[in-house]
Amino acid sequence: MIGISATSGLVSCARLVPSPNHDARPPNCQPELIVVHGISLPPGEFGGPWIDDLFMNQLDPDAHPYFCEIAGARVSSHLLIRRDAEVVQYVPLNLRAWHAGESCHAGRDKCNDFSIGIELEGQDDVPYEDCQYVRLAELVGALRRAIPSLKNAPVVGHSDIAPERKTDPGPAFDWPRFRALLEPAR
Repeated sequence: MIGISATSGLVSCARLVPSPNHDARPPNCQPELIVVHGISLPPGEFGGPWIDDLFMNQLDPDAHPYFCEIAGARVSSHLLIRRDAEVVQYVPLNLRAWHAGESCHAGRDKCNDFSIGIELEGQDDVPYEDCQYVRLAELVGALRRAIPSLKNAPVVGHSDIAPERKTDPGPAFDWPRFRALLEPAR
């Protein structure tokens, strides 16, 4: 079972890679939303150090032509689930990660303020791995059990909160499959 420390905001099974790209949540603001993202660096390629490097502000713009476009981005996520289901944590859950950008959920802007961001290593049109669905359901279940404000939190895609800008996790993400796995975890 995945453990989450309410004090430190750390996930027990995660490899910790502390990103500098975070800050405090606004006063009296708790996480109430879980946002699922999809990421691959370079686009369409999996594995390698590039996601860690991006979230650590260490992405080498000369390592791939696409990296020139994003090397200066200051972004992060709370968690990443790699293709083999390894969990990486970049930002403690009690802090604000910079994953959603300009966004809105249920009439409320600035989703970074009140959400947890979970990246899946993947691409919009490439099926996600079985083990990623299982791990995501385990993580969401653990978040809902450990953090009272997330007990009934909706789980949405990045595309749901920023539809003009984002498409991830994309049509390859099987929402019914994920929800079926999630039910027992609740």
